[in-house]
Amino acid sequence: MTAEIHSPAPARTRRLTHFRPDQLAWLALALTLAVLIIAPLSMLVVKSFTHGTTGGFTLENYVTAYGRARHVQALWNTLVMGLASTVLAVLLAVPTAWACTRTNMPGRTFVRIALFGSFLMPPYLTGVGWILLAGPNAGFINQAWTALTGLEAPLVDIFTFPGLVLVMGVSTFFTIFILVSAAFELLSSEMEDAANILGAGPFRTAFKITLPMAMPTILGSALLTFLVSIALYGVPVLISIPARYPVVVIQLAEFFSFPVRIEVAAAYSIPLLGITIGLLLLQRRVLGRKGYTAVGGKGGERRVTDLGAWKWAVFGYVMLVVLLAVAMPLLVLIMAAFSDSWVAGLSLDNFTLEHFRYVLFEHSSSQQALITSVATGAAAATLAISLALSISYVVQRRLLPHAGVLAFLCMSPFVIPGIVLAIGFYAVYALPPVGLYGTYIILILAFTTRFLPIAYTTSTNGVRAINPEMEEAVRILGGGQFTAIRKVVAPLLKRTLASGWILIFVPAAQELSTAVFLVGPHTRVVSVVLLDMSEEGTFERLAALGSVLLLIIALIVLIGVRLLGRDFMLRRS
Repeated sequence: MTAEIHSPAPARTRRLTHFRPDQLAWLALALTLAVLIIAPLSMLVVKSFTHGTTGGFTLENYVTAYGRARHVQALWNTLVMGLASTVLAVLLAVPTAWACTRTNMPGRTFVRIALFGSFLMPPYLTGVGWILLAGPNAGFINQAWTALTGLEAPLVDIFTFPGLVLVMGVSTFFTIFILVSAAFELLSSEMEDAANILGAGPFRTAFKITLPMAMPTILGSALLTFLVSIALYGVPVLISIPARYPVVVIQLAEFFSFPVRIEVAAAYSIPLLGITIGLLLLQRRVLGRKGYTAVGGKGGERRVTDLGAWKWAVFGYVMLVVLLAVAMPLLVLIMAAFSDSWVAGLSLDNFTLEHFRYVLFEHSSSQQALITSVATGAAAATLAISLALSISYVVQRRLLPHAGVLAFLCMSPFVIPGIVLAIGFYAVYALPPVGLYGTYIILILAFTTRFLPIAYTTSTNGVRAINPEMEEAVRILGGGQFTAIRKVVAPLLKRTLASGWILIFVPAAQELSTAVFLVGPHTRVVSVVLLDMSEEGTFERLAALGSVLLLIIALIVLIGVRLLGRDFMLRRS
């Protein structure tokens, strides 16, 4: 009689029997994320070392890109412009954030609402507004100056380096304002109270106590603003070209003129990416050497600082910020949109609705561009939120090994200049054999990747707030992973995901830096059409089309405010 021996199943077989179909879905999401992020950046590097004709390895692209003095000068100009505009943005945003969150300045709620307009208003429309205001020949400010003094020489000229820095600063300061405001909101007043007891006034307390405690946020938001500034396309193309101040984005656009030299453009953009990574490493090293810790016990509360008579001086400064960033450029755009000729000013004789009729019913490019901008912005926001939620769920619930890599990939577009990302997408998806140039697909994929960090941050905050035991209860009752997500996670995150969707839709519907290199004749977005109108000099029609886009975006945001609460922007940032 032979004994039958049952050997234990091999470990590999046991692993296979425990493999669940949902793990394949998580793996597919991870691969999708890797393709969206890694492929464009990898191809960007490869193309920079590839000969345009033979396809072999070469350094000629770098020689062509940086072999001319004007190309090197454009890179230097970009860094100077980025630094100057970031300093201005900090000077505008930090005092305003302090006044709105830590003091008894009057009108704080009004200021917050007014400054939210700078989030809704894309930088290129702000640039157009300032051209209408401070153009050397026909700007409203110079017209008023000539009428008052009789002098023909312009008082201000926006087509100069200071003019470029002004427009860049007022276009990008809102990021610093919203992030620093959130940091100030979280600070306890205990140390400020102690400083006041020891005789320090409100301003000395702010410089010695409040600002140092918020310094990591100030530095981080300033770095983000610098990266946005050096990659912004709309404002430089409107102002730096007439100002004869070449910058990197303008030079990259020249490389994309016929014939397209994608290899040279890739080589020219690599240093921009290197500067970005270097600055991030520097920031981490600087902040790593210093401790920024607020020591306080339980029950610490935030009390506003009484500025006394100084509150009106602070209010005046903050209202100047509102005027420069929102009120003046927006009002002049509306005036131009309803004017037969914007140089003639707003009067009954000059009033017309013709420009709105033209852009809404006659100009086919405008009609299609509005649909394309809204549709691609909505699709990108939906795809980004869906992808980010899935990846965030995988990372937070540790459903895959090395899930932290997925989190890093989700956040990496945060430090990639939009124009560099666009060149990478062009190199991977626009050219044969993929051939997606000028399609809606490439725009949606690029916008999704561009704003994925916003979606991931929002989704991660939401998933962390959900107790995993609720999902375990679903699985105990026989439901799978997807059932738990559909029945538990998604309903609990409806408000969080809706707010994230809005925060992505607004910039995606306005995006220019990425879109300008990827749109085709039939997929032009509003930002590109507005750029064409500015080159044609039809500022009245440009203002009308821009106003329609702003109205659509504002209506969607108002719906979000109605559903999510007035402070959804602050809470989700």
